[in-house]
Amino acid sequence: MITSIELGDFLAHSETKLDFEKGVTIFVGENGAGKSSIIDGITFSLFGQHTRKSNKGLIKRGSNQGYSKIEFSINGKKYETVRKIDSKGSLVATFSEITDNNRIEIAAGERKQFGESMTEQVEKTIGMDFEKLKIASIVQQGELNSIINAKPKEFKELLNAIIGIDKLDVASESMKKVIKEFREKIKTDLGYDDTHIDILERDFEKYYQDIKESEPEKNQLELKQKQIQEELKKLQKELETETPKIDKINQLELRKEELSKYVKETMKGIQQKISENERKIRDCEGCFDVIKLKIDFETKIQKVEEALEDSLNKIQEMTNQIVSLKEKQILASKLQLKDNKCPVCDSTVEKLNPLFQVDHINEEIVKLQENIKLKEEERELYTQKKKEFLEKVQKTRDAEATLRAHSINTKEELIEIQKETQIQKEKLPLTNNNDLKQISQIDEHAKLIFENILKLELETNGFNEKEFEDLKNTIIEKQTSLSQIDQQIGGILEKIDKAEKQIDVIEKSILELKKVKKYISKLDKVQANIFSRDGSVAISLRSWALNSISVKASEYLSFLNTKIQRIALSEKARDVSITCYSKTEVLELESLSGGEKVSVALALRLGMASLLGSSNLNLMILDEPTTHLDVERKKSLVRVLSQLSDISNSEAPMQFLIITHDAEIFEDSNVEQIYKFESKEEGSKVIAL
Repeated sequence: MITSIELGDFLAHSETKLDFEKGVTIFVGENGAGKSSIIDGITFSLFGQHTRKSNKGLIKRGSNQGYSKIEFSINGKKYETVRKIDSKGSLVATFSEITDNNRIEIAAGERKQFGESMTEQVEKTIGMDFEKLKIASIVQQGELNSIINAKPKEFKELLNAIIGIDKLDVASESMKKVIKEFREKIKTDLGYDDTHIDILERDFEKYYQDIKESEPEKNQLELKQKQIQEELKKLQKELETETPKIDKINQLELRKEELSKYVKETMKGIQQKISENERKIRDCEGCFDVIKLKIDFETKIQKVEEALEDSLNKIQEMTNQIVSLKEKQILASKLQLKDNKCPVCDSTVEKLNPLFQVDHINEEIVKLQENIKLKEEERELYTQKKKEFLEKVQKTRDAEATLRAHSINTKEELIEIQKETQIQKEKLPLTNNNDLKQISQIDEHAKLIFENILKLELETNGFNEKEFEDLKNTIIEKQTSLSQIDQQIGGILEKIDKAEKQIDVIEKSILELKKVKKYISKLDKVQANIFSRDGSVAISLRSWALNSISVKASEYLSFLNTKIQRIALSEKARDVSITCYSKTEVLELESLSGGEKVSVALALRLGMASLLGSSNLNLMILDEPTTHLDVERKKSLVRVLSQLSDISNSEAPMQFLIITHDAEIFEDSNVEQIYKFESKEEGSKVIAL
């Protein structure tokens, strides 16, 4: 049982501490006074969960942090849970055992990743988690009224919700989701699911039929292929025989062209040779006659050069004499007899030597000058002769150069060139002849080419180029037909191969999908029979639950002062009906008084809680149980609640916390504790009445 609760800056409570005893504790007060905050304080301290939107919403307005602490006892041991929350959302939690006023920490915090969880330790200790506690130990507003007033069908739904059978709907949907996801996984892996088995079997039959129909067509095409291959083999062999001939024909034409070209080039060379020889003959004609006179002209040139040299010497000699005389003339002009005396020795002489006489010297100079002139004229004559002789010698040298240029050394060689030129002129008429045999006579190489032509003509004799082209075209047509057949056979083989692979895949898929279908069929049965609220499992579970609740509710009724001895819940079709029994008769629910109906509702709710497995706390909280009840039923509820002390003092004592705003109905009631809640500016204020 819970022995105390302490709230600090928690929801509407600034600082509230309540102590609890066994039996029934009543919380009274107006709406908003903080009564229901006790429930959130209990569940938050134990499990860290509550009915508010967020943890921060638990902190009293204007405060930075809040906390909830409860103390409870189980099997003689005392425990304490404390949870604190600040405005940043940080949590601090501890779970301790109290021994002789000492606290031994059992767990702290919620570091589940490290295997540390205060909530898990609390759940193990009290034997229940938050969700189970809500269903088994907390009766929400209007729930008792619903049990009393519900129609059979509605009561069934309420019962399903309380005992958890409605969770089968969730399980059923989960199972459907599992089946769907399983199908999707199978479809992802195989490309199909169990709904496609019929389609795959039709595809299997189609591919099988494709193979069956393709085989005869393939065999027929292969037969035709073999026939064309044999025909093509013969034609290709014939082509191999004829193909070299076309090459030889091409060679034949090339040889003919080669011969014609060679002859033309040769004749062109001959013409060039004739022209060259004729030019040699023209250039060298008479050269040998001119060369014969060379020695005579050279001799004459030598004589003329000697005469020129002699004249030049004599002219030089006379020129020197004139110079000498002119010197003497100067001296003679100075040597004049004066008084018949010598100008040198002053001796008496009759006359001077003629060599020193001016007149005599002048005469000699004139005479010498005339002789020089004559010699100059003679020299000029010799020079002219030399020039003439030199020109004639040059002609002989030119003739020699011409002969050297043409490599002719003797007159006989020139005569031989003349004969050769005449022979070549006789060959020129062949150039205008189209007769290959005749033009091949031009030289030995031309004859050799002509022999090759004759050989090729012999080897290609009888070759028909049109027939050869027809043969090639026939082979091409056969090859085209063969290629088309190959493609057709390839297409059929590909079709057969694809069909065989598809058949293999489909066979495996069908085998797998049949297993899948069998498995899904079992899942469907599980979903229909176990998870469906109207399935056999749900019906059996509900039947067992209804019987268990009936037995337990009847036990609780035995503690209450009513004429009802037993309650029986039974299911018919989609309804659950409530039947009450006295010692002697069956009592219709409508015939019961208000107090009896409240007793029945409360007994049923306690029976349901017992079915769920009450926690080690043996706690039940009734939140606003008088809501929507008329005055008579409110009074009846008070009388029933007054008797709960008897239940709390039984072998399995229970603790009841009743939350209500109808304070006046408990003024004369027989309950252990009543706390009055009031809403103040500083927060909720709680007073023990």
